[in-house]
Amino acid sequence: MYPPEPWHLRGQMFLSVFLIPRGRLPQLPPVLGAAVRPITFGGRVAVGAAWVRYEPGGVLHYQELLSAVLVHERGRPRVSIIDIWVDSVASREGGRRLWGIPKDLADFSIDTETEPLVDATATLPGRGTPIASALVRLKGRLPGRFPVGMTVAQALGEHVRRTPVRGRAGLRTANAAWRPDPDGPLGYLAGRRPALSLAITDFWLTFGRSAGDRARSAAERARPPADRERPAS
Repeated sequence: MYPPEPWHLRGQMFLSVFLIPRGRLPQLPPVLGAAVRPITFGGRVAVGAAWVRYEPGGVLHYQELLSAVLVHERGRPRVSIIDIWVDSVASREGGRRLWGIPKDLADFSIDTETEPLVDATATLPGRGTPIASALVRLKGRLPGRFPVGMTVAQALGEHVRRTPVRGRAGLRTANAAWRPDPDGPLGYLAGRRPALSLAITDFWLTFGRSAGDRARSAAERARPPADRERPAS
C-alpha cells in the first residue's frame, strides 16, 4: 500500500516559523515527551508550519499541511511533527506505520499558478470544515542550492523513532499570512504572525534509512555499551 523506506521525494514547500508561548504548545505523546524537550527562546518555542507539494519524480506525489516543533534530545536538535494532513492514503499509512508520523487525511488546494502568490487551503474531507488557509507572496531567490538535513523524532508505539531527512533545495524569501481556524487543531497559531517565511523550492529529499543503514543501526544498538565506547584499533 505504501513504498518501503527510504522515500525519495521532490517538490515545493512554503514554510513559516512562529514563536508561540510554551504553554500554548499541544502536549507531545508521553513516550516522546519523556525523551525530548522543546527548545525555548525567552519562554517561547519555535513551531514551523508548512504547505508542501510533493511532485512527480518521487516515490509518491501528494499535498501536505503540517506543524512541527523544534526540540532537543540531550542537547541534540530534533524536529517533532505535531499535526499533519495529506491527501494520499499511501502517504498516511506509510507515515504512521514506518515512522510514527500522525498523518490524517484532508482536501487541499495549493494554487501556484498566480506566482508570486501562492494561495493554499486545507479542509477536512467530505465536510469542508476548514483547517487553515494561507496566502504566501514569494520574493527574491537566493543563489545556489542548499543542503537540507534534520532528524525527525516521533512516538512509534512505546518507543521513539528517530528518522533522518537529507536533501538539497533552492530558497526564496517570502511573506505569508496564515488563517488557521481558531477552533480547529491549529488554533494555537491563530492570530499570530510568522517570525520568518521561506519557500523551499525544487527540493529533493531522502526520508528514512536504507535497509543497510537500518541493519548497521540495529547492530550498533546490540553492542554492549563498553564496546561502543572502545576506540577502533
